[in-house]
Parts: sequence; structure tokens; C-alpha cells
Amino acid sequence: MIDAVARAPLLATEHLLLRELRADDARAVAVRAGDRKVARYLIAVPTPYPVSLAARWIAGRQAWWPQGRGITLGIVRRNEPDELLGSVSLRRFVRDRRAELGYWLGTDAWGRGFATEAARALIDFGFREMNLQRIYAQVLAGNAASCRVLEKLGMQNEGMRRRHIRKGKQLHDVVLYGILRDEWSA
Repeated sequence: MIDAVARAPLLATEHLLLRELRADDARAVAVRAGDRKVARYLIAVPTPYPVSLAARWIAGRQAWWPQGRGITLGIVRRNEPDELLGSVSLRRFVRDRRAELGYWLGTDAWGRGFATEAARALIDFGFREMNLQRIYAQVLAGNAASCRVLEKLGMQNEGMRRRHIRKGKQLHDVVLYGILRDEWSA
């Protein structure tokens, strides 16, 4: 278990900082994640996304690290640390030494390699610092851009769960990706 007063770490990449989410990020989360083009592929994000709901999401995700449940970090440019572009997370399952990778970016940050850069940094952190043995991701079928990101990260397509996730009034197929510690270290 992580120390209850511990703050989530700050991770730096070539172009990005991955920092702890802040309460004042709620408006950016609501606007960017609530955008129809983004929310379309996020399971539990409504559109429009009320700022109050985004604030509750942030508070819940801030609690993950001190509780040992995982980590969620805001994605910002190194030269603009107050402008939230999106988030990246590892939801931890301690007993199994695995975590589920999740991420999203606002549309203005698409196509620049930021998702790959942020997810790679968090995967490295997960294997090095969280002692994980497996990291996996679930992608709604049809999200080709996210599948490309996961493939760039060295994750293997592990198949599809048909009509597995409910979003709105429909059940959707989910594509599964995963990487094991020994595959990452190679």
C-alpha cells in the first residue's frame, strides 16, 4: 500500500509532463473529454459532460494513488503545464499484479504522438515502480487510432469480447490488448 499522504509522481517525457490532476482541471476535462468525438470512445463519459461530474471524477482519481488503486495523471505540454490535454491511467489489481491502461486526449491534441508518448511513460512506470507483471487495455471496436497507439507500444492484440460493454443503449464489442513484463523488458 502506498503512503496515504503520498502524492502521485510527476513524469516527464520529451514533449509532455504527466502530472497529478488538479481540481481546476475540471472545466478542461468536461470540455475535452465531453466532446462528442472523444466521448464516443469513452465508456462512462456523457456528452455534454457537466463540470460538476468532471470534478467528482478528478477527486476520485486523485484518491487512487494514496489508496494503492492505481494512478491517473493529467497530460500537459512541458511548456504549458496548466493546459490539460487529456489523461492517462493505470487501474491496479494488486493481487494479480496487473493494471488496465486508459487514456484520452482532446481533439486538438490528436495526431501528434502524445497518446503514445504519455502511455509509454506510464507503462514504463507501471513495470518499473508498481512492480506490475501485465498491463492491458480494452478498446471499443472501431477506435482504429487507439489500436494503432497500443500496437506502437508493443501491446499484443489478444482478441475481441463481443457485445461486452454497454455504452448508451447498445452493447459494443471490445478489442483486448496486453503486454507482459518480460515482453516490455525485451
